[in-house]
Amino acid sequence: MKPNRNETGRQQQRAEDALFTALVALRNTREVRCFLEDLCTPAELQALVDRWQVVEYLQKDLPYRKIHDLTGVSVTTIGRVARCLSDGAGGYKTAIDRTSH
Repeated sequence: MKPNRNETGRQQQRAEDALFTALVALRNTREVRCFLEDLCTPAELQALVDRWQVVEYLQKDLPYRKIHDLTGVSVTTIGRVARCLSDGAGGYKTAIDRTSH
């Protein structure tokens, strides 16, 4: 993440932890929606939605170009999401495992 210019690494870590704690404290989809609508610009929220939508299509093994055609998401972003799925911190996998039916 891009640190604030005047923050130490430790201050940045505390700020990130505070955000993550706020997310974990939310109890349902409505609360998360309201929080993210307040926190993000419409473009930022759309970028998050786009990335999560791409995950679904990548799980179905669709080609990048087909995903782009279906979503309008850039092939570069699709590639980044794919890299995170295979080599990232595991967040996508955890979310997939917990939301798959």
